[in-house]
Amino acid sequence: MLEVRNLTKRFGGLSAVSEVTATIERGRINAIIGPNGAGKTTFFNLISGAIAPTSGSITFEGRDITHLRADQVARLGISRTFQATALFDMATVLDNLIVGHRLRTESGLFDVLANSPRLRREERLCREKAREALDFVGLAHIAQRMAGDISQEERKRVAFALALSTDPKLLLLDEPAGGVNPEETEGLAELIRKLVRHGLTVCLVEHKMAMIMSLADKITVLNYGEKIAEGTPAEIRANPAVIDAYLGSEHADV
Repeated sequence: MLEVRNLTKRFGGLSAVSEVTATIERGRINAIIGPNGAGKTTFFNLISGAIAPTSGSITFEGRDITHLRADQVARLGISRTFQATALFDMATVLDNLIVGHRLRTESGLFDVLANSPRLRREERLCREKAREALDFVGLAHIAQRMAGDISQEERKRVAFALALSTDPKLLLLDEPAGGVNPEETEGLAELIRKLVRHGLTVCLVEHKMAMIMSLADKITVLNYGEKIAEGTPAEIRANPAVIDAYLGSEHADV
């Protein structure tokens, strides 16, 4: 579905991502792991168009997206979440999500000033998409609560819903289980499985290895910006370079 070739991002003399070649496979759960500072979030930023690569290429469904802006990448069907879920805390959960589908609307300033039929139609559609996304992630019951009053786990689910409201094909999830307890982690893992069952492709960055090893179909390992391994969870657990750089011997039999 997505392929990067020799992808490199340098910040001055530092290579945050260095000559990485990897693929994200359609309809599967792909994972990116590695120590802190390995380049994982920079890798996501490159794919999503948040920053431009120094060199290399990114191809999505056969189209070169290497130099597209983030909004252009999103319109093609790549959506992402972030480590910290930033919401409009003084707005309702539903109102936060309505923003997501605006990516797919066409109304402009004239439509707003004239309160045009197109504007009203698109506003209804955005509201419907927001409600559908909230229902999908199991949060329909908090639609009218203020975003600032919900739990960390609920904020994670709202982040999923916000990404879903853009009608994506590929979801990039940056530490989706960060800051939640083990029971909530399993609930989020099941939500990721549900996303894939409904036809989406997922790529996630996550430090919780038990979650990754039970969830991912394929894992890519970064260390100091370079890819050091790629394979199934069983292959990654048994890879000496990965054990030495990241997992540690205690994870070899996880």
